[in-house]
Amino acid sequence: MSNEENTEQVVETEQTAEAEVTVEVEQVVESPSAVSGNALSAILSLKEKNPKVFFGAIGGIVVLLILIMSGGDDAKIVTGPTIKNLAIGQKYVLKSANSYDPAATVRLVAVPGAIAAYDDTEEADRSTPCQHISQGTPVSVLELQDAYGTKNAFVKVLIEDGDCKGKDGWALAIDVQ
Repeated sequence: MSNEENTEQVVETEQTAEAEVTVEVEQVVESPSAVSGNALSAILSLKEKNPKVFFGAIGGIVVLLILIMSGGDDAKIVTGPTIKNLAIGQKYVLKSANSYDPAATVRLVAVPGAIAAYDDTEEADRSTPCQHISQGTPVSVLELQDAYGTKNAFVKVLIEDGDCKGKDGWALAIDVQ
């Protein structure tokens, strides 16, 4: 073979390869429309072959859309217990704001910040008298203490009734109502 024949053969091979690439690119460009046409034909064939599944799927989609569209209208604001405007010398009752159990007690401590570090794992913490006071016990407010950026977060109370009458201690202001 001569150089001219080799050159002609290489040129023909390159032209054939370019033609094949052009055909492949045209097929790739047409494929999204072919895919959507195939999906549509699959859905229509499902309608013909199994109408119960077809209409059930449409019904499910409609129900989901209705649920999504009607979901946000009745948004309720969640509120929690609030601290009352307590006044020194006034009488209140102890009520645990974080419990619905009527047998729950309110914890009184000697130092206002000790409630934040409260740990009831020691036997002495559970059995010390006048440390766990029943809900509904009448108390008088002696002092108010700010803490953690909250005004009047802790309250020093004097117990007015029961076995611990005359004893005082600090409680969370939210537990004095």
